[in-house]
Amino acid sequence: MVGMTRRSGPKAARASGRRMALLATVAAGLLLAGCNTPPEAKPEANASLQAAQLQAAKQAEASYNYADAVSIYQGLHATNPDDTELSLSLARNLRFAGQAQSAISVVSQLIGKHGRTAPLLTELGKAYLAADQDNLALPTLLEAKAEAPNDWEILSTLGVAYDYQGNYAEAREAYAQALIASPSNPTVLNNLALSQASSGDLDGAIATLQQAIDQPAASAQTRQNLALLMAIKGDPDSAERLARKDLPADVADNNNAYFRMISAAAKGAAAPSLVPQPAGQSGGSAVQ
Repeated sequence: MVGMTRRSGPKAARASGRRMALLATVAAGLLLAGCNTPPEAKPEANASLQAAQLQAAKQAEASYNYADAVSIYQGLHATNPDDTELSLSLARNLRFAGQAQSAISVVSQLIGKHGRTAPLLTELGKAYLAADQDNLALPTLLEAKAEAPNDWEILSTLGVAYDYQGNYAEAREAYAQALIASPSNPTVLNNLALSQASSGDLDGAIATLQQAIDQPAASAQTRQNLALLMAIKGDPDSAERLARKDLPADVADNNNAYFRMISAAAKGAAAPSLVPQPAGQSGGSAVQ
C-alpha cells in the first residue's frame, strides 16, 4: 500500500515523536528517583509528568508512530485505568498498530465498566473491522447508530462495514446519511469514493476524491488515495503530482515507480484490483 505521511516527512515526524517519548520516559525515571520530593509536591509532579506523556503520545500518533503511541498510552492507562478517554486512545492506537484483538479487549473491558454507549460501540465496531470480523462489526455499529442516529462518524463507519461485505447499496445510503449530518466531510467523501471504486465506478470515485481534497481538513491519506486511483486510471503524471505534495522525495520516487507500473498494466489490460484505504487506515489498521 502506498506510504502516507505528514508533510514534514516520516523521518522528521518519527524523530520528533521519539524525542518526545524519550523525554516522557526520562521524566518518569526522574520522578521515580526523586524519593526525597516533599509529599505536597508529588501530585503536581505527577500531573506534570502525565501531561508530558500525553503530549508525547499524541505527537507519536500524529506522526504515525503507533508503536510508540501504544507504549506511552499503556503506561498512562496503567496509572489511570478508569480514564475512558485514555483507554479509547489506547484502543485506537492498538488498532492502528495492527493489534486489533488487543484493541477489542480494551474496549470490551470499557463496555463492561461503562455500558454499551455509542462512542464505545463505535470504537468496538472499528476494532472488529480491523480484525476482519465484519460479521461482528455490523451489528455493533447498528447498535451504535440506534444510540446516536445522526452521528456522522458512526454512519460513515457503518458504510465501511457494508462495503466490507459487498453491500454497496447499503453502504451508499450510510454515506449519504453521514453527509447530511456532516456536509462535505472529507473523511466521509473518502470512504464514499472507495466504495465507488470497489463497485467498479472509478470515474465517480475520482470525482468524489477530488471533492474531498478540496476541503481544508482533507488528510494526506485522502490525496494519496486519489493518486493511486489516478494511476489505476492510467494517469501516472497526475498521480505523481499528488504524491509529491505530502511525501518526501525518496518515498515519492518509490511510489511513483509503482504508479507507473500500475498505469502501464491498466493501459494494457483490466485495471489492477487495488483498493486504497478508508480514511484513517494506516499500517493495516481499520478506519479512524
